[in-house]
Amino acid sequence: MSELLHNDEKKVEYIELVYDLIFVYLVGRNNALLHTIENGFFTAPTYATYIVATLVILQVWYFSTLFINRYGTNGVADHVFLFINMYLLYYLADGTRLGGGYYLRYNAAWGLILLNLAVQYFLKLRRSGGMMPWESRHIKYHMRLLLLQSALVFASIPLYNVTHIAFSWMTLAVGFVAAALTSRTDALMPVNFEHLTERVMLYIVFTFGEMVVAIAEYVEGGFGVNTVYFSLMAFLIVGGLFLSYGVLYNHVIDRERSTTGTVYMYIHIILVIALNNITVALEFMRQSEVADTAKNIFLVASFLAYYVFLFFIGYFAHEGYRAGIGYFAKLAALSAAFALAMALYYPNSWLSIAASVLYVYAMLGMIVWRWKTVEKQTK
Repeated sequence: MSELLHNDEKKVEYIELVYDLIFVYLVGRNNALLHTIENGFFTAPTYATYIVATLVILQVWYFSTLFINRYGTNGVADHVFLFINMYLLYYLADGTRLGGGYYLRYNAAWGLILLNLAVQYFLKLRRSGGMMPWESRHIKYHMRLLLLQSALVFASIPLYNVTHIAFSWMTLAVGFVAAALTSRTDALMPVNFEHLTERVMLYIVFTFGEMVVAIAEYVEGGFGVNTVYFSLMAFLIVGGLFLSYGVLYNHVIDRERSTTGTVYMYIHIILVIALNNITVALEFMRQSEVADTAKNIFLVASFLAYYVFLFFIGYFAHEGYRAGIGYFAKLAALSAAFALAMALYYPNSWLSIAASVLYVYAMLGMIVWRWKTVEKQTK
């Protein structure tokens, strides 16, 4: 059996943590897109641009993480290629703006990042002796996919110059559809799930980091009752959301299972988007130019998306931890009560933020209760 196929413990390396720092910057750049307010809220085209920009960086991070997970050696080559992509990501971040003025910069950087990843697969194919047929097939498939995506991004640049239509989003569709269709190929090379879950957890952590920075605005304006109340409520919301994910990560997810990691990553794509939306929604709460109804609907929808996909992680739970219909019915009832309370009290910011805190900690309580109940039953 080739050295590439292994189930040994794989630790998150220092270089991976350094690599993630650039994504902290990218998260902030993407969230800034939603602060372009027109007639009380951001427009549908603005949100579509935000979603595409978010998916681009998540896909780049995903591809990089999977390569390191399966083939990374923490050697010189791994460091060089990651640093090249870090540098290119600065240009991607700078091009993350509304309008087409930065289309060339953004897509040239994106195409080069994909090409860089393809070269990594090519070198792995050339240097690895005694490779099993399925390993070679796996590497070739992903190398060709990355080359195709890179070509599509580069081809979109002259097309944009002629038509002023952005076709590069099709690259995302190709990448996600191809990833969904590679289950048979990827099943031959399962990921080191313990390493993958830790890497994803770290991405979630710095997504929360952006939220922590955003709510720092709540302490501005002196030390009055208003400032203390809203800053405390916002802090409690962040803490409750973080603890909910932490309980599942530390106590529920079976990190030793065999999987391709694709479904796990797709679930976290929505989780990351939902968390970023909650961050923006909390910022909106202090901005009078944002319409009250719109920003409360946005906050509620973001909370609901976060919890729905948080509980989808239960698919990867230890045996016995998967909940039944009754448990989810209670969660749905809590969510419906929260949505109703927000609909009734949205003009009153004191009550609406209090309702948000109560909802977050009610959901945390349900998560902890389920974990403790199962833990007692299995002892």
